[in-house]
Amino acid sequence: MQIAIVLFDRFTALDVVGPYEMLNRVPGAETVLVAERAGPVRNDRGSLSLVADRTLADVPAPDLVIVPGGPGQSDQMDNGRLLDWLRAADATSTWTTSVCTGSLLLAAAGLLTGRRATSHWLALDVLRTYGSEPTEERVVLDGKYVTAAGVSAGIDMGLTLLGRIAGDAYARTVQLLTEYDPQPPYDSGSPRKASAAVVEEWRAKSRFIPT
Repeated sequence: MQIAIVLFDRFTALDVVGPYEMLNRVPGAETVLVAERAGPVRNDRGSLSLVADRTLADVPAPDLVIVPGGPGQSDQMDNGRLLDWLRAADATSTWTTSVCTGSLLLAAAGLLTGRRATSHWLALDVLRTYGSEPTEERVVLDGKYVTAAGVSAGIDMGLTLLGRIAGDAYARTVQLLTEYDPQPPYDSGSPRKASAAVVEEWRAKSRFIPT
């Protein structure tokens, strides 16, 4: 199995690293980081680089596609090379997936039309403009399409897929060995739980305005 994780300028690091840590443990899998051009790609803070060892053209038919989100996603929404690659890769993939606003790129490529999907809570309404059915679930499976909510949800998505690919027992073992046992010090991880003032502040600041 070949797993391709897409990189673009100003991606969010955990969107990539979270599912990577779960899915690179698939028995026999090859995990590759891909971008339009090979080489280092900077994250949204400009303080961390991950290296794309291969170009999109080098990896035409991965079995599993992972598209992260991040502020740089907005600049990719009309990137024909990336969107064409997503469509072509999806034609033969076993799984096509995203984390956070990466689902907006899948939607822009026309891959989520008529499908249930999720994204960062501030971007859910944008999914609807592309013909998707947005949901606030943390991980959404609709056929071979798997979308995860904001940032940290990529870990849950990776573990969910690991169970589908390698079996529940194996996924539970990986969960144990990675000691993934979330016990956050605050219960403010979704707009349903956070204070109304904070939620409204960030809705007002949001750049995800449906067009």
